[in-house]
This record gives sequence, C-alpha cells and structure tokens, in this order.
Amino acid sequence: MAAYPDAIELTKQIVRMNTINPPGQETQCARHLGILLEKAGFSIKYHELSPQRASLVATIGGSADKAPLCFTGHIDTVPLGAAQWKMDPFAADTEGGKLYGRGSSDMKGGVAAFVVASLNLADKLARSPGLELVITAGEETGCEGAFHLTHKTGALGRAGAVVVGEPSSNYPFVGHRGAFWLNARTRGVTAHGSMPEKGVNAVFKAARAVSILENFRFTNPPHPLMGQATLNVGTIRGGLNINSVPDEAVIGIDIRTIPGIKHSELKAELMRQLGPEVELEAFLDLESVYTAPAHPWVQEVFEVMQPFLGNRPEPRVATYFTDAAALNVAYNTPPTVILGPGEAQMAHQTNEYCVVDRVTESVAAYEEIARRWCGV
Repeated sequence: MAAYPDAIELTKQIVRMNTINPPGQETQCARHLGILLEKAGFSIKYHELSPQRASLVATIGGSADKAPLCFTGHIDTVPLGAAQWKMDPFAADTEGGKLYGRGSSDMKGGVAAFVVASLNLADKLARSPGLELVITAGEETGCEGAFHLTHKTGALGRAGAVVVGEPSSNYPFVGHRGAFWLNARTRGVTAHGSMPEKGVNAVFKAARAVSILENFRFTNPPHPLMGQATLNVGTIRGGLNINSVPDEAVIGIDIRTIPGIKHSELKAELMRQLGPEVELEAFLDLESVYTAPAHPWVQEVFEVMQPFLGNRPEPRVATYFTDAAALNVAYNTPPTVILGPGEAQMAHQTNEYCVVDRVTESVAAYEEIARRWCGV
C-alpha cells in the first residue's frame, strides 16, 4: 500500500495553502487531496466554480442495494481579521497539543481526517457500497460550491447517509437551523435636505419597516432541540449625504429557521406585514437540516462515538449552517450527522487552532462509521 500522510501532516499541508474566501483559490488544495485519493483507487472529478476555484467529488465502490456513505467538508476559509495573530496563520505550527492556522478547525482538520480515514480503508471498499467524498469550494460565502454541484447534472452520485466534518469537538450533532437572509429595500425621491417636503424619504420608510420586523413573531411551535426560529436586523444603510433626502434604504435581515417552516411562506408573510412600500429579496436560502435522534444510523454513530467521548452522546444540534443544507436536497434527505474534530468556538477566530488528539481520534471514528456502513 502506498504511504500516505497521517491526518496531522495532511492538515498541516492544506492549512499552509491560503484559501481565504474571497477570493478562495481552492483548486490547489482540491487537487492535492484529489491526487492522494486517486492513487488509492478513488474516481476523481473536479468541478470548477470559477477560475482557480474547484470542488472535488471522489468516489469508490458502489452497490445497487445500498447507497454510499458521504463525507463532506469545505476547503475555503474566512479572512484573518484585523487583529494580529500570535502564530503565522499559514505555518500550521503546533504548540501545547494544538495545531494553529486559519482553517485548522473550520474545517481543514476535519477534511484531512475523513480523507485519511478513506485512504486507510480504500483497499477494502471496491466491492462495498462505498464512499462519496464531497469537498467543496465557497462554503463560507453561502454554500456556493455545494449549490454549484447540486445544479450540475451528474456532479453528485447517491448518498445513503451523510457525515459533515464541520467542527464539533467530535460530538455528533443531528442537525442545524436553516438560514434565510433577505434584503428589504425601500425607495423614495431625492431632494435637497433643506426642502424635505419636495422628496420622499426612504429611510423613514425603512424605520417603519424595522419597527414591524422588531415586533414580528413566529407562530409555529418551537423545535425540541433547536427552539424557536429567530429574526435579526443585522444591517441598515440608506442615503448618500446628510443634506439630501435619501431615495433608497436597505435592511439586512438574518432569519434562522427550524424544521416545519417553509421559507416561501415565511417570505410571503413578511411581505404582507411590511406592505407595498418594502421590496423583499432573498440572497441566502438554506433549509434546516435535522435527523431524528432515534434513527438507527444516528444511534449507531452515537455508539461509535461513546468510547471517544466517555459517555453516550445526547441529541444536540449545531449553531451554524453547513453544506448539508444544499447537498441533502440533491441526495433526497438522507440521515445526516455533523461530526468533526475542530473546535466550534475557534471557527473564524484570531489564533484559530484545532486539538491534535481530536484530529487523530476522528480518523478512527470515521473509519469505524465507514466500516459499519460498508460492511468491511
């Protein structure tokens, strides 16, 4: 068998590749992983989102009776931020059992771990239901890479279950809330600020809209694990200069939804309450992801993770959204867990790190989950 890097070494290799999004430039990282997987017998296909931005789909095995197990993760990262890092964010240095670098937790450690687990099992998988690895570009800016794959005929195969390697400290989450982001736009007529009666003030219209949004209440019952949906006004901008009547204002609305809420119906209700003065446009539309904890495969994952965690997991959900919101529609909503070695509280942080031992443990966990699925 060919010699492959272990998960720590592979994490270091891909953390050293700058895939900050924007601009992303994930192709180098995708090809680095693709070469390793191809040598191990995986079928490899790259899907270009834009120049220098590729997602990777790697498959092995296959059975008419049972769909493959999908492991998925993204290789783009967020920017570094304004604060100075104490460690070089692209050196992948280790200190005190931690591996530092942008993307180490979110989520190159998780991607490296499931790639290495897949490499370790590759020679056993050819005559099994197999694996489909989906490694995406452009997750951090709205799951663009995942949506690109779902819209491209033949890019994705089948998946009977999905493991998302996002940071969870190796605790299996059974879902996450949806994200529905909208711009509410009001329009007016510009005029000189000394003669406001000659114009129509779009900011005043926006202020009325914000008041309605502040008092908006969801009428659906709360979810047992996710609680109630939430609505937050995150941005508001309007006007170009102080001495003119503003003829446009835009309100940014961040809604986190739970199972049972249809985004189309929610948008229609918001439009009804906001009235004809407000134009509403969605620019991120991710449904919630949820698998009932009683599902047999979820219980099996809980069983696999018990020795790593010290106790049998209790049902929990992630606070963030993942590519599963896009992929699961294409895969016909298979059971899904979010399970990765990164530290969720480190995601997007200055001095981001992952815990070395967790990355190593996650390889063993992923291998066991895959063995059970594939019967090898």
